[in-house]
Amino acid sequence: MSAPMYRTLSPDKIIATLEKLQQRIAERFPDRNLRNVCGELVGIARESKAKAAAAARPNRLLRFSIALVLVLGLALLGYVASIIEVKRGAENLYGVLQGIEAAVNTLVLTGAGVFFLATLESRWKRQQAFMELHQLQSIVHVIDMHQLTKDPSRLLSGGAPTSSSPERPLTPFELTRYLDYCSEMLSLAAKIAALYAQATKDTVIIESTRGLEQLTANLSSKIWQKIRLTQDLADAGAKKPSAPH
Repeated sequence: MSAPMYRTLSPDKIIATLEKLQQRIAERFPDRNLRNVCGELVGIARESKAKAAAAARPNRLLRFSIALVLVLGLALLGYVASIIEVKRGAENLYGVLQGIEAAVNTLVLTGAGVFFLATLESRWKRQQAFMELHQLQSIVHVIDMHQLTKDPSRLLSGGAPTSSSPERPLTPFELTRYLDYCSEMLSLAAKIAALYAQATKDTVIIESTRGLEQLTANLSSKIWQKIRLTQDLADAGAKKPSAPH
């Protein structure tokens, strides 16, 4: 039975939203690299769709191997038990003790093998998820770098730029849109990460996903402070009375 439509994240919807966002960025800022960053995020979302789905599926080959090891271990244990002869006498007692020791060793080795194979699936899926989350974390910092020099304080009058000052040709409206696009990309990056938390019950993966979500939320909060400041400065400039002639 499939999950209810509005209770789980849809990777297809995330990809479609990112593709639309990339188109919006390209139409508004055709010469900016921000659209290329969004394109990379689209690619990561497509890869994550397949990998998160794989993480949610059981590894049947590995689970068959676990069952096979368990059956072989029990068969070997049964064989060891069958060759132990319980008779009176000191010599036979020594043989019985050797047989019991062999049975215990077989049981321990079988249990260790089953435990190793049982945890191998979760460890493999965890490693795959960590690789994707690391990639997402890297692109989140790339997005942050793109908005770093978009400073609303340039809208204030006074202060000539230096030769090393970054170019800031954006109007207040364009600056607001640019920052808003960065915030949307950060939010969608967090949604991609959430696909892995949705696909597994591994607490380590879930905690790592929460860490990435917290990072994007903090960066987005700083961006929205810039957006509010830009709007306030633009409104103050529009209300400023003109100088008398």
